[in-house]
Amino acid sequence: MDDVSNPTRAEAPRLPQPRGFWQRILDRMAALVGGRAAVPPERSVAFTIAVIALGAKIAKADGRVAREEVAAFRRIFKIPRTEERHAAQVFDLARRDVAGFDLWARRIASMFPPADPVLVDVLEGLHLIAMADHSLTEREIVFLDEVARIFGVDPGAVAAMRARHDPEHGCPPCEVLGIPPGTPLEVARARWRELVRENHPDRAQAHGLPREAIRLAEARTRAINEAWQTYRTQYRD
Repeated sequence: MDDVSNPTRAEAPRLPQPRGFWQRILDRMAALVGGRAAVPPERSVAFTIAVIALGAKIAKADGRVAREEVAAFRRIFKIPRTEERHAAQVFDLARRDVAGFDLWARRIASMFPPADPVLVDVLEGLHLIAMADHSLTEREIVFLDEVARIFGVDPGAVAAMRARHDPEHGCPPCEVLGIPPGTPLEVARARWRELVRENHPDRAQAHGLPREAIRLAEARTRAINEAWQTYRTQYRD
């Protein structure tokens, strides 16, 4: 069993200051500690290792680590190529079992205010990993709900997130669109267009967000479009 109580022990390799998604984290941390230009290296390392461990444990939550889940982690949480071997060591240690995932979640949560956009992005990334094998088990739901609670993410936001990525979870397209059942088609269309504008990848790119955030925006937009097509078909039927 891996030791989740002390992620900075010798067996957990130090990772250098990351880029992309990780640089965004550093910027957020700098703002939170008074606008300093740099963040203490140990804090960025702690976050990096915690996210890798949490991603490994959600992959293990259903009892096995599917190849698709590992691939999903690599797509969302990009690791510099020079550090992939070290990151893989952390991932392999953490995925031995799911025990202690809440400790890693608390480590991440302690770095940001409740429901901070960074925490929401991490939670959505975990949903994408869990859904990579095309199913969401009860164990994974319990895992994700507990992480959401620790992160301070509103249950309504979690439900909408899950509806975007788990169409078989019993959540109708109106939950993705944020509209009540029976909403007139023109009202639903207006809401769909609003959500697409808010979540479109081009907007994320225009704001200079990293590739990881753009990939999440692509997933959100795809789910919103699919929900609209389903709702429009159901409404006409």
